[in-house]
Amino acid sequence: MKNSVLAVLAAVLWMALPAGGDPGDERILLSKDAARSGDRHRLAQNAPPTGHVLDIYPEYWALSNLVARNGDADFSRIREFLQRNSGSWLAEKLRGEWLRSLGKRADWSTLAAEYPNMEQPEQDLRCYHYQARLSNGDPALLEEIRPLWFSLVDTPESCIPVLRALVQEARVSPDEIWSRVRRLMEAKRVTGARAVAAWLPAEQLIGPSDLDKASTNPSTYLDRLPANFAASRQGRELVLIAIARLARDDPQGAYIRYLGLNDRLSAADRSYALGQIAWQAATKLMPDANAWFKAAGDTPMSEEQAAWRVRAALRAGDWRAVRTAVEAMPPAQRELPDWTYWLGRAQLALGNREASRKEFERIAGHPTFYSILADEELGRTFTLPRKARATSSDEAEIIRQTPGVQRALALFRLDMRTEGTREWNWTLRNRDDRFLLAAAQFAQQLGIYDRAINAADKTRDEHDYSLRYLAPYRDRIEPNAKNRALDTGWVYGLMRQESRFVTAARSGVGAQGLMQVMPATGQWVAGKLGMKGYNAGWLQDPDTNVMLGTTYMRMVLEGLDNHPVLASAAYNAGPGRAKRWKDSKPLEGAVYAESIPFNETRDYVKKVMANTIIYTALLEGRAPSLKARLGTIAASDGSTAGLGSPAPGAGLEE
Repeated sequence: MKNSVLAVLAAVLWMALPAGGDPGDERILLSKDAARSGDRHRLAQNAPPTGHVLDIYPEYWALSNLVARNGDADFSRIREFLQRNSGSWLAEKLRGEWLRSLGKRADWSTLAAEYPNMEQPEQDLRCYHYQARLSNGDPALLEEIRPLWFSLVDTPESCIPVLRALVQEARVSPDEIWSRVRRLMEAKRVTGARAVAAWLPAEQLIGPSDLDKASTNPSTYLDRLPANFAASRQGRELVLIAIARLARDDPQGAYIRYLGLNDRLSAADRSYALGQIAWQAATKLMPDANAWFKAAGDTPMSEEQAAWRVRAALRAGDWRAVRTAVEAMPPAQRELPDWTYWLGRAQLALGNREASRKEFERIAGHPTFYSILADEELGRTFTLPRKARATSSDEAEIIRQTPGVQRALALFRLDMRTEGTREWNWTLRNRDDRFLLAAAQFAQQLGIYDRAINAADKTRDEHDYSLRYLAPYRDRIEPNAKNRALDTGWVYGLMRQESRFVTAARSGVGAQGLMQVMPATGQWVAGKLGMKGYNAGWLQDPDTNVMLGTTYMRMVLEGLDNHPVLASAAYNAGPGRAKRWKDSKPLEGAVYAESIPFNETRDYVKKVMANTIIYTALLEGRAPSLKARLGTIAASDGSTAGLGSPAPGAGLEE
């Protein structure tokens, strides 16, 4: 009865919106167009409210345009809007734009007064606030901001005066300046590295083009070094930067040149160079990476580098090195489930059963890749949590009356999905489980499946996995899976990751529909099926999209040892890459997944495989073993040929 009440309430609201739309819809769309073109006159005409649920948007666009065009915009109008719409996403957004304008104009007093009202300030706004505090001579600030020197890689313009202040006040040493230059060069931020290098002491300054020479053509730079390069700090540093840059493309070539220079480097510099070579070799899955990491010793490493140190040891089957690498990580990184699991596995392989059990217990009991694996190491299978009690009609009414939800639904109706998603996400922040579950139920009944999953995913104590792992379109998906002898749980697990069941989903690279099929892939599969007259518009039809997507899944599965891990990797990154990532020896499936070189694909494969277990539990009432599903990846046969097809694409914003 409760669910039927929810359905009726949902239908009443949703059906009141789409058919013919709201009479004020045209004004909203005209205002959006005017904002896009910067038409201030039309924005001003459309800004006055008319009673539309999205009235806040034309007014926001008008004020945003004023802030962008006119630094002297009327502060009272902005403050009145922020106060009237306090707590809304657009209030947060406009306040951020206003603060940026104030920061660029160095209006520190107004900025300092308004900044505390930001709920989620981005890094550039935090740095403007630091500048405001610097202008007031805040004595505690320099020590507070010193960690930025070591953590910031992408450095907003507003942060540069903050970092410069640390140098001017001698809160960072020349060694730490060089360390930042190295780190920025490792991250391919040459312009930022050049700017930081200009803050070095006079006796260590480098020429304006030296960094470019060392990074643009590192092999030539290293081959033409003067004999006395090691006589100066800058000479040695530029050699290290060139070695690190060469290693990115050619680790073996970098190592050969390192061997010709290492006798003129300090022990610390040798370790740094080897650590860089090992890191880049590991990302290319080179067998020498583990040995080179060992030779690098305890050189300081970035989090990314430390992660690849573990992966290199995993590929080598060197459990002692796995344990050493995880234990050397910074505490926050060490606590991540990924490394907790692998430390537990290393302890188990080394005969330390009790230490292993403690690691697994720390991450067990959650619906994630490494948590499910940890449970299995402890002798448990994945079990669905007890389903939360059904949401009531009162809870549904609260959702229906929530302004942010109403705005999100109207934005979805107007095909303003990006804005609708942000309204929805902002409205759900800091909500309790009952609100989240009611919101998930509401969105599910309206067919807004991605937001239903988004809401259900956020619950902390009460859970409903039938909402968190929705299985819509079963009349389309199950027959296609069955006809192609595919595991339905795997198809759903992949589709959840690809589109969150948004039929009109389109990725930044052009992948479309429920299964995020690329137009070229759709054409290739259609050709294999003998379908004539293909055009990319077919991908917008859910039936055709699912047919082409599941056919492609079957093709890559058959072409890749019938192994779902390889096929999942291939679906995201292409069959050729999935094959190249194999090893010369059989490899545990979890090790293969962990050592995928592409961050997106590595995360994707883990989530698809974990999703598969959960969907199977929901659809069949039992959870298979994830470790068994991961299985063993057969040794590479040396072939790099794929299926001749591009990858379909990747998922949407969550």
